Amino acid sequence: MISVGAKRLEDQAEYVNSLNVFPVPDGDTGTNMSLSFTSGCDLVTTNNAQDVGQVAQDLAKGLLMGARGNSGVILSQLFRGFAKGCEEKEVLSGQDLADAFNHGVETAYQAVMKPVEGTILTVAREAAEAGMAAAKQQDDPIHVMEEVHKGAEEALIKTPDLLPVLKEVGVVDSGGQGLFIIYTGFLEALKGEKIAVDDKVGMSQADVTELAHQENYFKTSHAVSNEDITYGYCTEIMVKLGEGETVTDSFDYETFRNFLNDLGDSLLVVNDEEVVKVHVHTEHPGQVLEYGQKFGSLIKIKVDNMRLQHDTILEGKAQVSAPAKPKEKIAVIAVAAGQGIQDMFQSLGVSKVINGGQTMNPSTEDIVKAAQEVNAESYLILPNNKNIFMSSKQAAEILDQDARVVESKSISQGLTAMLGYNPEASLDENAEAMTSELAYVKSGQVTTSVRDTKISDLTIKEGDYMGIVNGDIISSQADRKAQTLATVEAMLDEDSEIVTLFFGEGVSQDEAEALAEEVEAKHEDIEVEVHEGQQPVYAYLISVE
Repeated sequence: MISVGAKRLEDQAEYVNSLNVFPVPDGDTGTNMSLSFTSGCDLVTTNNAQDVGQVAQDLAKGLLMGARGNSGVILSQLFRGFAKGCEEKEVLSGQDLADAFNHGVETAYQAVMKPVEGTILTVAREAAEAGMAAAKQQDDPIHVMEEVHKGAEEALIKTPDLLPVLKEVGVVDSGGQGLFIIYTGFLEALKGEKIAVDDKVGMSQADVTELAHQENYFKTSHAVSNEDITYGYCTEIMVKLGEGETVTDSFDYETFRNFLNDLGDSLLVVNDEEVVKVHVHTEHPGQVLEYGQKFGSLIKIKVDNMRLQHDTILEGKAQVSAPAKPKEKIAVIAVAAGQGIQDMFQSLGVSKVINGGQTMNPSTEDIVKAAQEVNAESYLILPNNKNIFMSSKQAAEILDQDARVVESKSISQGLTAMLGYNPEASLDENAEAMTSELAYVKSGQVTTSVRDTKISDLTIKEGDYMGIVNGDIISSQADRKAQTLATVEAMLDEDSEIVTLFFGEGVSQDEAEALAEEVEAKHEDIEVEVHEGQQPVYAYLISVE
């Protein structure tokens, strides 16, 4: 089911992207959901679990670490709850399957601060309700999955009635469409046949049913470090908290992590309410297992002798690792696309810039790894895109060190936030100061429409340049220079003092400087700065302070 669902979504990712309400070329819901779900699928394939409870846990854990964008994070929460619903089960009855879907919906709704109907949440909820009703009629997994699939389809078709902006543009919810595609793959795998999907939800046919019966479709590689090995055993355990005869202690994350940290390096501890997962390099794997048993039963154990692996793989590739960098007190991690913009962030004190944002949202794991590379005592995360908020917050929770997310919605806000950064201040003082700076800047973008559409009273043609101010499309026209000037004018008020233009790929320095001169000629009290951002997707990023 998982393999076919992943392949289905991979094949349809661009279609899901095309359902983005706004016709900007960064509608990446399909890409985010596909990469997130594939991360879960990869872990399932790697671990090769023998019962459905463990398969579901692997899917949930892989999704958690690979979640990209809000859609990917919500998907990870759906299957985190799903995993809770079928934990410790070797097989699933129809009722078990329905319960698992229902648990997933409960978990996802709890994870979202302000759930909005007409989205992936609605599709998941109504699909689960259909599954619960079906289980009462017939305790058969295929029957339940058929009704879940049907419920998802019916809910998806209704999403434009719940969100007026969807009806106005003439599309269904993209996240809901992605979930429906996954459920289509699930049903195909269970029935062993291709499912004919109603054209009104826009699905094309992908003949991937045979994937359910193929072994090793998703390939994974296992990289081995070539550094001198101080701790020779890669040890992984998963503990079912509070279960078993060996339990002597109540689980406390800080205590648990600190003890294991003294046993080795490369420590990663991920937990939810019922399970804790550990990865650590150590010389004493037995101590790790024994310590884990104090908190619950071991439901997964994996120990690899890295020295043996190293001897095999090292041939011809030996290299000495660089010494560990001394820890910084606070490191700022930012997300940005475009070398010029990335350089500016670093010049303002950002320790690590993750490439991404507009067309590629970094995953939770990407953010965690970036922070670990810096090796700081604490972290500040600047997502610079509201679609990266949830994965940033998950990363902050997973990191061993204290971390705060400064909720910058744009590159302009992120750069302005750095004006409030003081490396000598505390983490909380910096988070507060940087957040307060966000209110002092207006953010604008100029980008190309990828289709004809109508939003409110605004008619947009494919190929037009659109002006976007603080997330809203304000106007569009065929001439890039004219649209950029119109966007700047819309952002100015009597308190405006500085306009900054970051010109992107395909825009010349001369064009940008000519724009700046026109703005300054019309507004004597306005200072205009021009920088080569080299960003993709957006011809201009504009900030007004």
